[in-house]
Amino acid sequence: MALTIGVDIGGTKVAAGVVDDDGHIVEHLLRPTPATNPEQVAETIAEAVRELSKGREIEAVGLGAAGFVDETRSVVRFAPNLAWREEPLQKKVSDLVGLPVVVENDANAMAWGEAKFGAGRDESHLVCVTIGTGIGGGIVLDGALYRGRWGMGAELGHMQVVPEGRLCGCGNLGCWEQYASGNALVAEARAIAEADPARAAVLLKIAGGTPEHVEGHEVTEAAKQGDPAALAAFSAMAEWLAQGLCDLAAVLDPGCFVLGGGVSRAADLWIDQVREAFARNLTGRGHRPLADIRLAELGASAGLVGAADLARRR
Repeated sequence: MALTIGVDIGGTKVAAGVVDDDGHIVEHLLRPTPATNPEQVAETIAEAVRELSKGREIEAVGLGAAGFVDETRSVVRFAPNLAWREEPLQKKVSDLVGLPVVVENDANAMAWGEAKFGAGRDESHLVCVTIGTGIGGGIVLDGALYRGRWGMGAELGHMQVVPEGRLCGCGNLGCWEQYASGNALVAEARAIAEADPARAAVLLKIAGGTPEHVEGHEVTEAAKQGDPAALAAFSAMAEWLAQGLCDLAAVLDPGCFVLGGGVSRAADLWIDQVREAFARNLTGRGHRPLADIRLAELGASAGLVGAADLARRR
């Protein structure tokens, strides 16, 4: 049984695990991310790999990095939540651990994990959309991970859906993640609560009485209690999410969409509306098959598992 190590590197934590060729995690550990120091990030990764390698024959290491990874899968050109700028991560970690290392965008790694071992394992054409603070994505076409010419494809959250719309953290206006993400959900709920406090009575009670204290978990709790403002915020997010999926279907024609990320934990509040809106707005509707819209199965482990398998297939 071939063993590889997958590492999912986020802005706050490094998750690493030994993964077998069936996608099962044999051992797993977490470390805090020293996000402001690239040298310390590399050493943290190396320490995790060394610990997991004890008593095992490890074939290779796959790193899922939250940032732009170049076409050689070795350099992180830019990461918004880490101090990586043209960071030669593959060489640094390989030199420290003495093993082959592959670097992949974290959302690509998640998509691959779901495609091989999760919700998309029966589908050769799929789009994975991660709905959290922002929106990330990964694309698998004809059984192969699509990265684009320069390795920076599938930045789905930054499709412009509203010209001259809301300012995005990327610097552009009207990006999809400004309307269909966890941050967008909170912004919508706060706006409704401020404009119509009576409509948001339950939400405001949970949040301590003021709209600016509303956060995502409070919107979810209020929606479960039937709060009209919270439900309206989820409805708006679902409509925007469906519209983006329709646009992706028009371009890529996948067999399924796999939806993951933190907001997916409250999917019972919005998934049916997304499916209905997708069927209602899809171009060519009535004359083409509808792509399935599925929830991710591997949870927080998807990126780690995907990175490990991509290292195995290097």
